[in-house]
Amino acid sequence: MRASHAVIGLVLLVALWQAGVWLFTPPRYILPSPIEVVSAFWRQPGFLLRNSAVTLTEIALGLVIGGTFGIATAFGVAALPRLGRLVWPMVLVLQAFPVFVLAPILVLWLGFGLASKVAMTTIIIFFPVASAFADGLRRTDQEILDAVSLEGASHWQALVAIRVPLAIPSLVSGLRVAAPLAPLGAVVGEWVGASGGLGFVMVQANARMQTDTVFAAMVVLAILTVALRLLIDRLTAGLAPWASEADPASSSSSASRSSAQS
Repeated sequence: MRASHAVIGLVLLVALWQAGVWLFTPPRYILPSPIEVVSAFWRQPGFLLRNSAVTLTEIALGLVIGGTFGIATAFGVAALPRLGRLVWPMVLVLQAFPVFVLAPILVLWLGFGLASKVAMTTIIIFFPVASAFADGLRRTDQEILDAVSLEGASHWQALVAIRVPLAIPSLVSGLRVAAPLAPLGAVVGEWVGASGGLGFVMVQANARMQTDTVFAAMVVLAILTVALRLLIDRLTAGLAPWASEADPASSSSSASRSSAQS
């Protein structure tokens, strides 16, 4: 995803939002206009930015910890198949629990501070990363593994030298799926109980019928989510350029050139 595409998408969304306000003229406490939301932000920029920093910290820590644990789990399942047959069903069972069920328990165990929100974000990030990477490691072409086995490569050598590099595109896909989910984990945890963060701002403003402030926090959260996705795309493009997303425009133009040549 390119930054220009993200900006165009956000501009179109805001335009549709403003058009809906002009067309249906809903009360301000139901749907404020984009101008009113901007005004709400400028009335208290320091307050919103401070709470944005809290949520961003939770997101960053959860993304790093959840991604690391997801990669380690998938690698361990591929490296030790017998252990994987015991561990993976437990991972699937834990994945079945809804996030809204886990959030109050984590707040009860870890308190209203940063730890419970980071744990929530970690759990949400862990599953798509672990599942995508494990699937990529599992789907390595058997003919390639047979060929390197004939050359005398051990199970560990084949795993590190062949299976892991070939599974990087799957890992990148998992990270791209996980990146937009990271803010969800942090905000859900803040909704349950927190003393700061964008979710905390939403809950407090909603209780006071300050819908414009709720929407201002939502807009900041949306910008953070898009920025996080763009950052993941940039990092994965640098670390694994062969796994980067193809540009649809360039792909279509390449296809057109190929058709013309044929």
